[in-house]
Amino acid sequence: MTTNPHKQDDLTALTPLTGLVSHTTTHHIPTLYASAPATASASASASASGNEITAGLFFRVGQADETLATAGLTHLVEHLALHRLGLSDLHYNGATANTYTLFHVHGSEDEVVTYLNSVCAALRDLPMQRLETEKEILRTEAAGRGGGPQHRMPLWRYGAQGYGLPSYNELGTWSLTPDQVRDWARTRFTRDNAVLWITSDHVPEGLDLTLPEGTRFPAPAATSALPTTPAYISGDDGHVVLTSVLRRSTAAGVFADVLGRALFQDLRQEGGYSYTAEADYSPRDADFATLTAYADALPQKQDAVVGGFVDTLARLRAGRIEQSELDSVRTKLLKRYDTPDLAAATLPSYALSLLLGHRILTPEQHKAELNAVTLDDLREVAREAWDSALLQVPGRGVDWAGLTLAPQFSSTSATVTGTRHQSLEDEQVTLVIGAEGVSLLTPRGPITVRYDACAAMTTRPDGARSLTGHDGFSVTVEPTLYRGVTPERIAALDAAVPSEATVRMPARAPDHIPQPQPRNQTAARQSATGAATTWAWTTALCLVGLLALSWGLLCGIITADESAAAAPEWDAVVGVWILELPLAFATWKLHTARKTRRQR
Repeated sequence: MTTNPHKQDDLTALTPLTGLVSHTTTHHIPTLYASAPATASASASASASGNEITAGLFFRVGQADETLATAGLTHLVEHLALHRLGLSDLHYNGATANTYTLFHVHGSEDEVVTYLNSVCAALRDLPMQRLETEKEILRTEAAGRGGGPQHRMPLWRYGAQGYGLPSYNELGTWSLTPDQVRDWARTRFTRDNAVLWITSDHVPEGLDLTLPEGTRFPAPAATSALPTTPAYISGDDGHVVLTSVLRRSTAAGVFADVLGRALFQDLRQEGGYSYTAEADYSPRDADFATLTAYADALPQKQDAVVGGFVDTLARLRAGRIEQSELDSVRTKLLKRYDTPDLAAATLPSYALSLLLGHRILTPEQHKAELNAVTLDDLREVAREAWDSALLQVPGRGVDWAGLTLAPQFSSTSATVTGTRHQSLEDEQVTLVIGAEGVSLLTPRGPITVRYDACAAMTTRPDGARSLTGHDGFSVTVEPTLYRGVTPERIAALDAAVPSEATVRMPARAPDHIPQPQPRNQTAARQSATGAATTWAWTTALCLVGLLALSWGLLCGIITADESAAAAPEWDAVVGVWILELPLAFATWKLHTARKTRRQR
C-alpha cells in the first residue's frame, strides 16, 4: 500500500470518522475499512474457511456521463470487466447507476482479493473479443427489463441527456467501437476516480488494484427540459408519480419519510383508494437529491387518488404536520445507529459521499441534526418539493391544482425552413427538412430537432432516420411515408448531423418498413369507427331513456294511488320522484352529447 499525495483532500474529508472507520490508500485508491461483528454461524465456519468479508469498488462514472448516442457505454465496460470471472459460487456483481459504477463482492479474503484483482486487470486490458457478444447481451437484458411507472420521468425533467438518459434505450450497444470502449475505461475507470471499501479490520494482503492515473470527475451538471415547475404530464392508468429535486439535507431525508407515511395514511388507510402509497429519497449528486412519491389506483378510483395525492402535498406545505408524525420518523431513523455493525454498515454510504464530494457526518453529528429537525423545517422542504415538482397523472389534467402541462410541442419560433414533404397518410401533416434542422408540422403544433442540438440520430439502410433533440423531442423521417424524401435529401440530412451523434442501426425486415395506407382505406376506417361510435351513443341513449320513461310511469301510478288513499304517504311519493331526476338528467346529457358528436 502507498499513499498518494493527490488524495490528501480525500483523506482529510475522512478525518471526522477516525475511531469509527479506518482509512488509507491502496495502490493510490482511497480505502475505507471497518470490521463487521461475526455472527454465530459465521464464527462456526471461520475455523474452516476464514471470516467472510464484503468489499465494493466505486468509480465516479455512470449513465449520466454518457450521451444518448453512446448510452450503455459504462454498462458495457462493467460487463466486460466481469467476463473473466465466469461461472462461480462467489457472490459478486456489478451495477451501473446514474453517477457511479460499483463492483461488489462477498466471500473469504482470498476470494475477495481474487475478484478485485480480476476486475482491475480486466479494466487495464478489456477482453475486446467479447465486445459484440456483450452488446447483444445488454440489448437482451434491456428487452426483458420493464420500464416501470417512473420510467419516463427523467426524460421529461432533464431531456435526452445527463440524468434523463435512464429513460432511453442504450443506443450505444449498436454502434460503439473498440476504441471508444477502451478510451472510456482508460479515462474514467482510473485510480483517481475510485473509492474502495472493505468490511474488515485490515486491508487484505495480495491486492493488485493497479489502474491508470487519471482525474476525479465531478458529477455532471443537471439540465432541464421543463420551462416551469410545478408541472405535470399524462401517464398510464393506475399510477400517480411525483418527482422533485431537493437540496440534500437531513431535513429533506426526514420529509421523504413523513410524506410516505402521510400518503399511506390518507390514500390507503383512510381513503381506501390505493394499495401502495410511498415516498423515497435518493442522492443525485453532491448537492441535490431526488424525492419520488408514488401511489397506485384502480381505474374507477384514479380521480380520487390524484385529488388525495395533491391534497396531502398541500397539507404538508401548509404546515399541517403533527409533532407525532415527525417524532415517529425521527425515532425510526435514530434506531439505525443502534446496530452493533454500524461501522461496517455505513461504509458504502461513506464511500459514495467521498466519491461524489458530499459532506461526511459522524453518527453523532447526524443524530444531532436529526434531533434538530423541526416542523417548520419540514414545511419548508414541502414547499421546495412542490416548487420543483413534476407530477405524472393517468390521462387527466391537473391545472386546477396549480401545475402547468409540460411542453408537448416545440415553440413555433423554432420551426425550421426548408423543403416541405407532405405526409402520404395525413394531408394536414408536413415534414420540413432544412439546413438547420427538421420540423414536423401537425395540426396540434410543431416538433423540431435542430442539428446542433441533436442528441442522437439513428439511421437505417432503407433511409429511415430518427432524430432526438437534447430537449427530448423526436422527429422520425420515413422516406416511404412522405412525398419527395429522396436519397439526396437523406444524404443532406446525414451530412448536417454531427457524426458523434449518429447511431447506425441494422437493416429492417421488409415487412417492418412502414408503408402509407391508402387514404380511401383510412377514410373508410374512420367512417366505420364513426358509425360504431354513433351506434354506441344511440344505444346508450335508448336504454337510459327507456329506463327514465319506465320509472316515470311508475312514479305516475304511485302518485295516482296515493292521491286516492285516505291517508296518502306523500313522503314515499316525493322519494320515488327524486329518483327519477338523475335518470332524466342522464337522458338529456346523452342526447346533447350525441347531437354534438353528429355535428362534428
